[in-house]
Amino acid sequence: MKKSIGAKTIVFPTPVFIIGTYDINGKPNAMAVAWGGICCSEPPCVSISLREATYSFGNIMEHKAFTLNIPSEKYLREADYLGLVSGKEENKFISAGFTAVKSELVDAPYIKEFSFILECSVIQTLKIGLHTQFIGEIKDVKADENVLNKEGNPDIEKIMPIIFNPATRTYYGLGRYLGEAFSIGKKQK
Repeated sequence: MKKSIGAKTIVFPTPVFIIGTYDINGKPNAMAVAWGGICCSEPPCVSISLREATYSFGNIMEHKAFTLNIPSEKYLREADYLGLVSGKEENKFISAGFTAVKSELVDAPYIKEFSFILECSVIQTLKIGLHTQFIGEIKDVKADENVLNKEGNPDIEKIMPIIFNPATRTYYGLGRYLGEAFSIGKKQK
């Protein structure tokens, strides 16, 4: 029998994204975000949700752009740190030891040290309640060559993204390979 645990912000997996933005003076900022994911295939889009009180919220509203940087397990400590402090108080790129790279496609910086980046321009916003959802059209995906497979596609086992468990406020790595999508289900018949 299932037990009700109430309406909570719990879904699995929940990503750990680091959002890159510029403030009004052009200072780069990075913020950890867990509320987000792919939201459209054509045009290719991703959504993220932020509280209006965050520094990054104002930056995105000003520049209509952000980068979505995927931290690997190697950068767990730094990624967590980026969610603990505000860019209003300090330069988080410097404090975390990251290099800001200006995107050539959108008005936002990305993190040089991370191997997988999405460059996004904001095409829509939706105030939901405490959070506002930003829909970003993916203008480009950048990946270090060492995280690509032999076909030139990103290899999730090489990227080693971090997963957030909102129920226990803990981090995890990826699990094991289970099978091929849109294929393994054909054996059901």
